[in-house]
Amino acid sequence: MAFQAGKTFINLPIKDLKQTMDFFSQIGFEFNMQFTDEKATCMIINEHTFAMLLVEPFFQTFTKKELADTTRSTEVIVALSVDSREQVDEVADKALAAGGSAANDPQDHGFMYTRSFQDVNGHIWEVFHMDESLVQQA
Repeated sequence: MAFQAGKTFINLPIKDLKQTMDFFSQIGFEFNMQFTDEKATCMIINEHTFAMLLVEPFFQTFTKKELADTTRSTEVIVALSVDSREQVDEVADKALAAGGSAANDPQDHGFMYTRSFQDVNGHIWEVFHMDESLVQQA
């Protein structure tokens, strides 16, 4: 039997908790306040997926490795699927308006449309819509 996790928690280091929460709130994300304090917040992506946004000194207590400098390197790209091409544009436009920056040019592969942005901490988020009926069978 293949491994299947119940819930997914993406842990990301952040510099400023308030600025980060304000940024993602403007895009439309909500937070579980039960798991929010001055060191961290739990951003709800969906009922099974969450981003734990941890202030850098607190994040550092979970690893012995050096944290990535997001101005120079990429440690992860978080990709989120949405229901339509219009929703891809809506989310990306909100991220840019909230202070994010474009990470790459929009990509249109016919069956899949993507836009990506960097959040206020330099993490890359990709928003995409895939029409599986247009995917060619191998």
